[in-house]
Amino acid sequence: MNTKSIKILLQHLLLVGLMFFLNSCANTAEKSNKAETKTSLYPSAVFPFFNEYKLILGDGSNAGHPIDFESKDFFFATNDGTQDWVVYKTPNAGNTHGTSNNTRTELAQSKKWSAMTENKMTATCKVMNVSPTGDARVAASYSVVIGQIHSADGHENEPFKLFYKKFPGHTKGSVFWNYEINTAGEDNSGRWDYSYPIWGYDFSVVGTDKDTYPEEPKDGIKLGEEMTYEVEVKDGIMNLKFMSEGHETKTFTKNLIQSEYATKADMPKQVQNLFVPIGQDGVEREKAYTGEGLFFKQGCYNQTNGKDPAVNRVWCSGAETHGGDVQKQYADGNYAEVWFKSASLQISDAAISNAGYFSANDGLSKKVVYPNAVIPFMDKFKILLGDGTHVEDLVEFEHKDFFYTVIDGTMRWVAYKTPNSGVTSKNSSNTRTELHEKREWTPEQGGKLSGTCKVMHVSTSGDARVAASYSTVVGQIHSGSGHENEPFKLFYKKFPGHTKGSVFWNYEINTAGDDNGGRWDYSSAIWGYDMSVVGSSPTDFPAEPKDGIALGEAFSYEVNVYQGIMYLTFTSEGHETKTFTKNLIQSAYTTKADIPEQTQNLFVPIGQDGVERKNAYAGELNYFKQGAYNQTNGKAPEKNMVWCAGAETYGGDIAKQYENGDYTEVWFKEASVGAGTLPDKN
Repeated sequence: MNTKSIKILLQHLLLVGLMFFLNSCANTAEKSNKAETKTSLYPSAVFPFFNEYKLILGDGSNAGHPIDFESKDFFFATNDGTQDWVVYKTPNAGNTHGTSNNTRTELAQSKKWSAMTENKMTATCKVMNVSPTGDARVAASYSVVIGQIHSADGHENEPFKLFYKKFPGHTKGSVFWNYEINTAGEDNSGRWDYSYPIWGYDFSVVGTDKDTYPEEPKDGIKLGEEMTYEVEVKDGIMNLKFMSEGHETKTFTKNLIQSEYATKADMPKQVQNLFVPIGQDGVEREKAYTGEGLFFKQGCYNQTNGKDPAVNRVWCSGAETHGGDVQKQYADGNYAEVWFKSASLQISDAAISNAGYFSANDGLSKKVVYPNAVIPFMDKFKILLGDGTHVEDLVEFEHKDFFYTVIDGTMRWVAYKTPNSGVTSKNSSNTRTELHEKREWTPEQGGKLSGTCKVMHVSTSGDARVAASYSTVVGQIHSGSGHENEPFKLFYKKFPGHTKGSVFWNYEINTAGDDNGGRWDYSSAIWGYDMSVVGSSPTDFPAEPKDGIALGEAFSYEVNVYQGIMYLTFTSEGHETKTFTKNLIQSAYTTKADIPEQTQNLFVPIGQDGVERKNAYAGELNYFKQGAYNQTNGKAPEKNMVWCAGAETYGGDIAKQYENGDYTEVWFKEASVGAGTLPDKN
């Protein structure tokens, strides 16, 4: 073989060797990758009981039985250097499950059982993070629930919730458990929790203002500090045990089938202080959770949310949510994270499928619940929205900017919202999202309207000298003939910086003659001031009313017109019930001498000094209105110092008005309309 042949042979061998080497590397890498895939640790490998649970993720979805499953955002396994853990993580805001306001990455047992059978859940865990933002006055702020017993039936209440809560700046947090009553009757909005401290404080210990915290608990638990809990239910009795190294072991016993809260007198002081002020003052069924299917839950149920504390001062935290952007919340700590290293479940052989709970709650937060599902009289009304849109058929109708349903933590409400400036009705300077009754009736024929509502917001801008500033009308009687005046208007008004506002009602005269320019209102205070109480300058406000109503505080009204007489009743928990009677078919203001002093001070200076027809509204067609009729507008006060509020309107840009607080919002949880009735003389 010559030199050239040898050289070619060596090059060939070298090429073959190189290819073999590269192939070998590729095969090694492929094998390595395969091995890495095979050894990837799923949560179900850490403790294998996930076939007993379905997993709800922080995006509201049901992931089913999470066998060989992970979600890098919400549910995954990790190792802390010595031990494998299952991680549950969820933000302050995202899509929720069922009717909850709070996100969760949480296991929910796929079977339910009776409290009379034997069932047990245990776990060892550590809380790694809770939200650093929220309102310190709100009990749920900075907290997470890590274990529950939940009812699958009835009101779906929770006889056991295990919390961890740590205030910002503290090293140690509190561990406590809550018992939620199984409310008697059909209305569950009065339900409340009683809280038991384990280490540190109970649920009721809150801050004195938004950013002021209680002292750090001396016997509290740190983030990253392990604890173990056992929850056993047998023969109707729940036995609880809580353990953590260096801390006293705590045990509790609670009867789940015989209530200790069946009367108002049984309500604990803690509940009276925390829940009663927000209207949650129910009593429990005598047999508590007897006959209901119960099931365990475990994981990370974030109790800190972004909802306005004015909605509910126990459950709505007002925390940072970055508009629901999960990654931004994770980036700056606005999430809850809990790690579990072990857990076990023992359930009765008599347990049955819990499929009904999941079918009722999966995807519920994404389903549209129309206002007529909450208040079913919508077929009797049409509506004018805050952008001037008229809608005749309100069955299965909503508008996300103006007319929709909301949940306040306890129940669903119909929300009416409208800006300071938009498209208005033909004779008004004010926007409204307001129902308009289709039926018309005379005072002699009569009619009745009732409602239970809470005003959530009024404009934060306006002129304090203008009587209508910072106010909204939540119910009316409107005339549909003659001058089309209003014999009844129910107002809520709150000056900026005040906690409490005023509720008052106005009677507008049905002006005599053809000229309606002299019409005026007479205002009667219900709680707080009447309409005539104004500021001495654009930014100078009167003292806060002592007996007023706060934003988010519910009140009820009934307007009953019977045989020409209007009977008014106003009620609110913790406030004196007020009643009024007004004749709608015989005037009290037929001469100048009849004009009240209030009117002389408020309306006469602007030239509104008319007198009323002797028979007032007799024979005129009337109709009810209900919703949010914003009385704060952008018109210059110099034009009319009673009705032109000079508020901010951003050129009519509705989104900007909503963003900057220049709107009104009213929620109703119940209402009725029908014929007038003979009033109860008792």
